[in-house]
Amino acid sequence: MSIWDKIKNELIDIIEWTDDSSNTMVWRFPRHQNEIKYGAQLTVRESQQAVFVNEGQIADVFSPGLHKLETQNIPILSTLKGWKYGFNSPFKAEVYFVNTKNFTDQKWGTKNPIMLRDAEFGPVRLRAFGTFALKVTEASKFIKEIAGTQAHFTTEEIADQLRNLIVTRFTDVVGESKIPILDLAANYEELAKFILVKISPEFNEYGLDVTKFLVENISLPSEVEQMLDKRSSMGILGNLNQYAQFQAANAMEAAAKNPNGNASSGIEMGMGFAMAQKMGEAFNQKDQPQQGPPPLPAAAQYFIAVNGQQQGPLTLVVIQEMIGQGKFTKETLVWKQGMSNWIKASDAEDLKSMFAILPPPLPAA
Repeated sequence: MSIWDKIKNELIDIIEWTDDSSNTMVWRFPRHQNEIKYGAQLTVRESQQAVFVNEGQIADVFSPGLHKLETQNIPILSTLKGWKYGFNSPFKAEVYFVNTKNFTDQKWGTKNPIMLRDAEFGPVRLRAFGTFALKVTEASKFIKEIAGTQAHFTTEEIADQLRNLIVTRFTDVVGESKIPILDLAANYEELAKFILVKISPEFNEYGLDVTKFLVENISLPSEVEQMLDKRSSMGILGNLNQYAQFQAANAMEAAAKNPNGNASSGIEMGMGFAMAQKMGEAFNQKDQPQQGPPPLPAAAQYFIAVNGQQQGPLTLVVIQEMIGQGKFTKETLVWKQGMSNWIKASDAEDLKSMFAILPPPLPAA
């Protein structure tokens, strides 16, 4: 530092910071031997806080406004520097300006794919990325925990630590959510909210707050996406036989418009579409169910009421045995699928014939 710079700094009694960058979080006010005059004016602008550090300890934090450095305005520093005894000489202290604005468009993303188990596809690898915004909410804590004594601290110097924290919590949330891979895109907002809840307490430990968190994309490896594209294409094609017929019709229309075309090329094209049609028929027949007789109707089964208790379902064979044993009578209440209410056994079409083959009761002795 030149002699003139030293003299000029000692004459300056205005302490302020105007930030031309977009990524500076902390800036230390430069002053020869950190000397600050009694009565100096401190200007703290909106989205700033000024932190005074005396002999390695944080002495005071100033909010936005114009502050005159006198005894009544800085009682802590006054006690430390002995100003209460009327000392008007310069004192030594470091002044750190902390930027409290929102730092937007901070990037996060997975350096390596994360392994997850999906119910439909089994083990899969995912990549994800997005953006977030953060701001300093507690200037003194941020300086203690992160910035330290650096004269110039930027977002890039903490970006890696924050990204690692986000990716770790993102992996936990996605793994615990059990959301199918194909449904993740419909749940970006919900995932972002869960992750924000997870990471906020850990950012607060550094004096930071996450004001916005966005999940922009979650993707599968390129080779897996290619297979999904093929699967989607097959679903869009649908009936391969109809698709082949449609292509053949387009080819014939094009040939009709060009009567001077090569005849052999037309024949080869027709043979190609005929083969495609046969393949389509084979695929469609494979997808169609086998022709055969319909399944046999299911045997009727009844629920019965015995001493106020429901029993069943019972087949007709079992009911026939119970009738023979005298455990089932015409008055027994029965019900089966399709009935609206319980009815007497004698009123059920399936059961009334069973009672007709029973012998009449023996005559009284």
